[in-house]
Amino acid sequence: MHQRLFSTVRQARLEIFQWLTYYNARRRHSSLNYLSPVEFEQQHLRADKLSIAA
Repeated sequence: MHQRLFSTVRQARLEIFQWLTYYNARRRHSSLNYLSPVEFEQQHLRADKLSIAA
């Protein structure tokens, strides 16, 4: 007998989307000096603004 992990297909899709969002955008990467892609991008944008202002 199979055990159902999700009550509906919609619930499965939502949870998969949330996991992918975390994995791809928030997970820390060693190649980014252990920053998440979002943190890396924010840091890069701040550095650009500082160099323009200088």
